[in-house]
Amino acid sequence: MLKIILNNLKHFIITASILLAALTGVGLYLGVDIYLGDNPLAFKVGNEGPHIFFKDDKAQVNYIRGGREQGFSVERTEYDIDEIIPIKVHFNLDDTIFSVNVDTHIENPPVVYEDNQPIIAISDIESNYKTFRDFLIANKVIDAQLNWSFGQGHLVLVGDFVDRGASTTQVLWFIYKLEQAAKKQGGMVHFILGNHEIKNLQANYFDAPEKYFHIAAMMGKQQYDLFSDDSFLGRWLASKNTVEKINGHIFVHGGIHPDINQYDTSLEEINRIVRANYRTPYFPKKELSLENLLISTHDGTSWYRGYFSGDLSQETLTKGIDKFSAKAVVVGHTPKWNVSKMYDGKVLAINVKHPDDYRSSFPPRSSQGLLIHSNQYFRLSDDGKRQAI
Repeated sequence: MLKIILNNLKHFIITASILLAALTGVGLYLGVDIYLGDNPLAFKVGNEGPHIFFKDDKAQVNYIRGGREQGFSVERTEYDIDEIIPIKVHFNLDDTIFSVNVDTHIENPPVVYEDNQPIIAISDIESNYKTFRDFLIANKVIDAQLNWSFGQGHLVLVGDFVDRGASTTQVLWFIYKLEQAAKKQGGMVHFILGNHEIKNLQANYFDAPEKYFHIAAMMGKQQYDLFSDDSFLGRWLASKNTVEKINGHIFVHGGIHPDINQYDTSLEEINRIVRANYRTPYFPKKELSLENLLISTHDGTSWYRGYFSGDLSQETLTKGIDKFSAKAVVVGHTPKWNVSKMYDGKVLAINVKHPDDYRSSFPPRSSQGLLIHSNQYFRLSDDGKRQAI
């Protein structure tokens, strides 16, 4: 009897192991992650900030101080609206701080650039500051002290740098710091808004960590105030483009829907239309128009996934790129296993699953980006290696 039980148990274990292996294989193929737990520092809000808000002719700088045991407080300092504001940004995971001077004067960036300088593009960082910082260091965009090292090159951030992860504040101020540092060296940082940046401008926080609800409350604010027109980060985000052409390549988070071919438009007009709707949540409308197409949460420039659905012809795709006299389009938004070329090199897909600062997962993640140099394309790894694609 015992022999029968042990034999059946052995068969059960073998069968269960085979099923588990099969399910794991299917999950990996579909891109499913198994999360192995969160670092408690992800939920810490002490030393959060700064959050800068405008009132009349003053800029108020807010930091959250303290902790759960000793209690929280808000440290506030006011500056005249035209003053340069020195700030320090703390990152809990490795207890580091970076500094930057904030100029409250904000301008919309140009849309088209042509200078033959190298381009590095990365997308969908999703509020993971350490992952972003370490990738840039490994690929010599910045040095270990966060100084700009990419000369006159272009660093293009192709959307979705906010939400999901726990370091939204750090990521946004880091991008601002990179902008200032690049400018001094003749380089350029391009922050192309994705659908998640637009969600935050529209007070859609379903994908934001809960801690930002509490951070806003500690400052006497609602969560939508963090990126409102009365906040520096809100005004700065709202100044950004959703599509740019750099050295003949279109950079856009989602993509260019083929229906845009029906309209006599330009990249400049596309940005004007989408920017005018940054704070207006979209809903489907009866009438067809360029505006409704561009801001759609299905077909709009920051949302479109048609390059990956398999029903877009090479001819139609090429027509949309030729419309804007471009060589290719670089997109994020839709995840891929690797940075790769599609449609005979007309589409470069650069969204991969980056490591989470505060969360371990299986299988382990690694970052990738894209280098465009001398009309060649390279996949960049987070260890600094590059591979032609």
